[in-house]
Formats: sequence, C-alpha cells, structure tokens
Amino acid sequence: MSVSPKVILRKNLGRALRQGHPWIFRDALVEAPAIRSGTVVVVAGRDGRTLAHGYWDCTGPIAVRVLDPHPVGDARALVCDRLRLALAKRLARLDRGKTNAFRWVHGEGDRLPGIHVDLYDCVAVVRFDGAGARAFYRDLDGMLAECSAPLTLSRFVDREQRGGNLGEIEVRENGVRFIVDLGRGQKGGLFLDQRENRQAVAGRAAGKSVLNLYGYTGGFSLYAAAAGATHTDTVDIARPALATARRNFQLNGLSLEHAGFHATDALAFLDQAARREKRWDIVISDPPSFAPSRLALPKARSAYFRLHCLAATVVAPDGLLCAASCSSHFPRDEFLASVERGAASAGRGFRLESVSGAGFDHPVLPAFPEGDYLKFAIGRVV
Repeated sequence: MSVSPKVILRKNLGRALRQGHPWIFRDALVEAPAIRSGTVVVVAGRDGRTLAHGYWDCTGPIAVRVLDPHPVGDARALVCDRLRLALAKRLARLDRGKTNAFRWVHGEGDRLPGIHVDLYDCVAVVRFDGAGARAFYRDLDGMLAECSAPLTLSRFVDREQRGGNLGEIEVRENGVRFIVDLGRGQKGGLFLDQRENRQAVAGRAAGKSVLNLYGYTGGFSLYAAAAGATHTDTVDIARPALATARRNFQLNGLSLEHAGFHATDALAFLDQAARREKRWDIVISDPPSFAPSRLALPKARSAYFRLHCLAATVVAPDGLLCAASCSSHFPRDEFLASVERGAASAGRGFRLESVSGAGFDHPVLPAFPEGDYLKFAIGRVV
C-alpha cells in the first residue's frame, strides 16, 4: 500500500479544516514540494498532527483541495459514492418530466472539490478547476457513466475543450423549453443556477410588462411570457444569444408580437429608456460578474451602483426590481446596500421583499462562504 506524501501547514488552519473548509492555498504551506498534480496528500500542522487529506495541484494558487478528514483509501470508490449521493439528492426533488437540465455536481458543495457537472438531458458538461482536478478525476467520464443510473448518458463535453460545432440540444426547465448550444454557450449553455429565481419572477409576471437586462437566451423573459406577461423586452449585447432567445420563444409557442429583443449594451439601453421616460412593471438585472477578484471590487462597486440607479429609474411606480450579482467577492449585505443606494440616487425607495441565491442543486457548505456567490433580490420600487 503506497504512503501518501505529506505537506506541512505554515498557517494555523486546523479549526477551519475541522469545520470543513475545502481549500488550502499555497502560501499557507511551509514549502511546496515536488508532487504531481492529482496526487492524494496528507495535510499536517507544524506539530505533525494530521488534519486532512486532499489532492495536490502543482500550478494553481489552491495547492490542496480537501477530500476528507480521514485517509482516502480507494479514491475512485469515494468519488463514485459522492457522485451517486449528489445525483440522488437532485432526482429526489426534481420532476424529470418537467426539468431535465440541472447541476449534478457542484464541486466543493458536494464534497467533490474542483469539478462541476451539468446535465442537459443525456449530455454531461464538465468543468475542471485546474490541473490538479483534471489529474485527480482523470477517469471522470467513466465514473459518471457508472454512477448515472437511473439516467442514461450519451455524451460528455469538457468545457475547456469545447468550442466549434458540438451541436444543440433541447432541454426542459419547469416545463419551459430551451435550446442549448453545447459548444459555444456560456456556463455550458444555460444559467442553471437561476432556475428557481426564474420561477419566482414567473409567479409575479401575469399581466405585467417585463424588462430583462443581460438576458442571454431569454430565460427570465420566457418564464414571464409563459406566465402571462403582457410584454417582455430582452436586452443583451450578444446578437447570437438574442437570436436563440427568439427561437426559444417560438419553441414554446410564445408570440413574438409582444416580445422585444435588443442587441445593445444594457447601460446604454437604460440611459435611453430613462430619457424617454419608458417604464416596466418588472425589471430584472442579471449582469456578468463585475468583481471576478477582490482587486476588481472598487470598479465593481461603481458599476453595480450605476446599474442599480438606472434600473430603478425605469421601474414603474410600485413595480418590482429584481437585481442579481454572481460574484462571491461582493458580499450579500454590500450587494443589498448597493441596490438601496442606487434606488435612492434615482429618487426612489427600494423595499426588499425577498433575497435568495442559487438553486438547491448548487449547495453551499456552511464552512465555505466563498461558495455562496449568487444573490437575487426582489424588491418593490416606490
């Protein structure tokens, strides 16, 4: 039986590791030994006591992704057990007749650090976080096939090696039909983490006009139109995404007569709408991450403030602003304060009605706040 190499912590991370934090950064180690990426290592404190077991990454800033506090004997069996458990949790809560697109594995949240697996009907789209993950989960396709029962997988797509014409697939989400481009689509083709938030908007959309900013392939617009919205406007700078949004409307038998599609910058669109005194009953703001790192936070704060100010400006009296942020570096309390300040700058008030995050298939470990990235606030603008 081979003995796993040992790495020694320079920083005192014992408490965090005991609570279940899954990352150890390279600068937390006494030294970075010459170990192949994907190798299972023992993590010890400076006193020599074993604290965790995980796999090594020799290139990225995260040197060790923690697998378990106990020794990892059969790594393949451990991964397969967790794959089956993650799938069972999803299938217990989803109606596959209505929803066949969801996240099977949410990395650290499913105790399978460094990988994300999205299912689009019978296709698994995989993302590896670094060389360590790619080496440790080197037989991931085989393990996914082995652990997919009662589902049957027909294909695997590696997000880093995608591109070109991998084809399209039609999926369902709460009965709404979507066209997904497996090769060129963002986040694998559909923002699965917003599924439950799309449904929340749909529950409020009947008889309302809806503006969907950064609308991509029309997710929020489709849900709203299917729920009886009087008119939807979808704004996205990417023309191919809007072309797919149109196709999605047609796929669902929704009239294009009451649907606008605007290939332009969202802030420019809002500027023009504000000048024309155009208003919508529900405004949804779901921008890309303005803060991909902590260094980007100052610019991100300014961008979020401007966006929230303009978005609040075009909400009809007593209408709803649904604002989102997908950056873990922009904390929830600061995000909510930004929405309130933006509305106040527009001369409006924002009364928070609900705040949520990603869907249940994107679980967050209590000891890993970095995983709580998505915020979605719904509030009344007065």
